Parts: sequence; C-alpha cells; structure tokens
Amino acid sequence: MSEHDLPGWERGEFTSAGITHDTYRKGSGPGVVVIHEIPGITPKVLRFADEVVERGFTVVLPDLMGTPGKGPSSPYLVASMAKLCVAREFTTFALNQTSPVIAWLRALARQLHTDVGGPGVGAVGMCFAGGFALGMMVDEIMLAPVLSQPSLPLPLGSARAGDLNLSPDDEAAVVQRARSGCEVLGLRFTEDRAVGTRFATLREKLGDAFIAVELPSRAKSDHSVLTEQRDDESVERVLDFFVEKLQT
Repeated sequence: MSEHDLPGWERGEFTSAGITHDTYRKGSGPGVVVIHEIPGITPKVLRFADEVVERGFTVVLPDLMGTPGKGPSSPYLVASMAKLCVAREFTTFALNQTSPVIAWLRALARQLHTDVGGPGVGAVGMCFAGGFALGMMVDEIMLAPVLSQPSLPLPLGSARAGDLNLSPDDEAAVVQRARSGCEVLGLRFTEDRAVGTRFATLREKLGDAFIAVELPSRAKSDHSVLTEQRDDESVERVLDFFVEKLQT
C-alpha cells in the first residue's frame, strides 16, 4: 500500500481542463464531491466523508494537495499554504475570477452524475475550497452546494474579504440558479477572519436562497466547522441538506 492509498477508498485519476488530480471514491447512491481544506485529506476530513457515505451517497474526494490520510501539523499547514499561494489552479488573491480548478471540479461532478445517476449531485468545500461548490453551481446538476468557511480570495482588504471567487459571468449564472430555487448552505464561526465578509455578499446576491449557519466562536482560532473544530449539529445539518436535495 502506498502512502497515497486510503483503506476502503478506490483510488483513481481524473483529467479535465488541462488539470489532473487523484481522486478517492466510496459508497453508493447519488453523488457528493467532498473537497478538502488545507492541508489536505486529513483523518477528520475522512471521518466527515465516511459519514456522507453512511447516509447513502457515493462520495468522491479530490486530492488537490498534501498527503491523503496525514494529520495536520504546523509545518504541514505552512507547506500546503505555500503551495496554494503559487499554484495557478487557485486564484488566491485575484478579484472577480473563478479559480481554474472549478472547471475541473465541475467536470468531475458531471462524470460522477453520469456514473451513479440520481436527481443531481452535491458538493461541500472547506476553507480555501469553501467557495468552490458555489462555482460548481453554474451547472444545473449541482443541487446541494455547501460552503464551509469559504476563504478565497484571501481576505486582504475589504474588496477581497467580500469577493466570491467567481467571474462576473459565473456569478450571474449562480444568482439566476438561486432565483430559480437552488439553495446554498453556508457554515462559519462568527469570529473567523478568513471568511471575511463573504456571508454578507452571499446574502446580498442570493437572498433567501442562502441558508447561513453561523456559530459563536469559542476561540479566535475556530475555523473548521466540519472537521478540526467540528460542530456535530452542523455536520448533521449538512447531511440532512444532502438527503433533502438528492434523495428524493
């Protein structure tokens, strides 16, 4: 077994939009893409993904950086952050741009839907990937987008703090889908500076289609709602959202 194998998960590779990444798949039922946070697919990301599987879904975990299964540490976090800042797949600082990796994720979701069927797919992004599910909502098969502590672009200045990491055309498509009834679930700790003012932007752009779960911070370091600083009720809210939207 290599260091990149995850017991119980089927390892694969997916290429689209000039981008290739490993993927890990498990389960049966409608598809859900679980996009990890920094530093990578950690044990607590895997725990959450397994819970999605147990609710009756086929889960695909893209491996965008790091070593799958490795726990977080300060050096590991710093190394992953450095990779994020220089990788062309992610628009870490740019305003009004859709990260190139979102095109890859949209294609991955379409392939997953083709494979497993169902009414559509869901996706959850965390941290740097928190807003990626919003970009995937451009496609009508995305019925259950979940944004957990969306943190790109990095909130340096008021403009970046409120930016949704979407091009004007993609933002218009997302707003139209929200007006047509597609709901978006967002989660964050109230004192999490990495999220900036994006929840205010989401309320302004999406109106009642944006469902905000905002948790009082116990410490200023609280960030990862579904994993490292896990809130069990929020995990259940996400799982229920997937069931409501995809298991009809």
